[in-house]
Parts: sequence; structure tokens; C-alpha cells
Amino acid sequence: MSVGLFINGIIIGIALAAPVGPIAFLCIQRSLANGSLHGISSGLGVATADAFYATVAAFGLALISDFLLARQRFFRLFGGLALIVIGIRIVFSEPPQSAITQEKESFIADYSTMLVIALANPLTILFFTIIIPGFGVVISGNTWLNPAIFVIGVFLGELGWWIFLCGTLGSMRDYLTRERLHLINRIAGFVIALFGAVLIGSLFVNFDIE
Repeated sequence: MSVGLFINGIIIGIALAAPVGPIAFLCIQRSLANGSLHGISSGLGVATADAFYATVAAFGLALISDFLLARQRFFRLFGGLALIVIGIRIVFSEPPQSAITQEKESFIADYSTMLVIALANPLTILFFTIIIPGFGVVISGNTWLNPAIFVIGVFLGELGWWIFLCGTLGSMRDYLTRERLHLINRIAGFVIALFGAVLIGSLFVNFDIE
């Protein structure tokens, strides 16, 4: 059972990370503009946030889940504004002169900004509550071991995806000219800001989560 939970956690983690949305665009942009490690550190922040929500769902912490979902409009507003600001900064940013311009603090910033943005999407809880039964995953038992194994699987599966994606894209930097990197920045920044605007616009669309 424990091995099955771990494998299912890995599969679900990859399924959560693989779709190309605003978060993926930001990780991709950082990989192409600054190198693989910046994209991977950004993905690590996303994986950490999603592991938190997997923990909420797997351990059945209904109180925390209800608290976050009840305030999803605030989180969406915050996340949308953050994406717009980041997108605009990327549009007007200049590609680095050299691939070797990384400071330790920049990796921490990559991680922390993506952690905050990913945490601003409490609807991830719904993803887990819907997809866990859909995968036929049963987290049973009276101990914390089985839920913990599942969460670790989710985290490692998602992190593995970011390492593969960002590592592959980062290796392409040597084939990109500064002008092409600048164009990629503009396109990626525009798309990220657009995602933020759509996220804020969704606040004015009536929908209820029952």
C-alpha cells in the first residue's frame, strides 16, 4: 500500500506540474533568461506550495482547507496582482550579459516568489480532493505514515518534472542570442501579466464551490 501511495503521489505531482499555466511560464522564462538552476529553484518553490496543499488534503485538515477556500477571492486578487507586476518587470527586463551572473540571494528570491504565488492559489486543494479519488487512491490508516508517503511522492514527482523541464530548457541558452532572449522575455512577460489579469477578472464572474 505504501509503495502504491508513493507511486501515485509521483504521478499526481507530475500531473499537477505539467500543464502550461502562468507558473510554468514564469519557470520557463527564468530557465531561458537566467539558466537551469534559476528555473529549478523556482519550481522548487512551486513544489513546496503544492506539497503543503497535498498535506492539507491528504491529512484531511478540513478546518485549514475551509479557511483557505473561504478566502480564495483575496488569494486570487493577490496572485493576479503579483503575476501582473512580475510580468511587467519581465517585459522591461534586460537579459543578463553573461550566464555566470548568479548570486545566492537570487536563488532564494526565485524560490520565495514562486512559493508565495503558488500558495496564493488555494484551489489546488480542490485539485487534490478531486483527483485523489479519481486515481483510486485510498489514504487509510490511523497513523500519519500513509499520508506522509503520499505527500512526499507528490513533492518528488513535481520536483522531478521541474528539474527535467527547466534543465532541458536551460541547456538551450547557449543557442539563444541576447536579442532572442529579449524577445522571449517580452512574450513571456506579456503572457504572465495576461494570466494575472484573467485571474483578477475571474473575481467578477460568479461561481460557487459547493
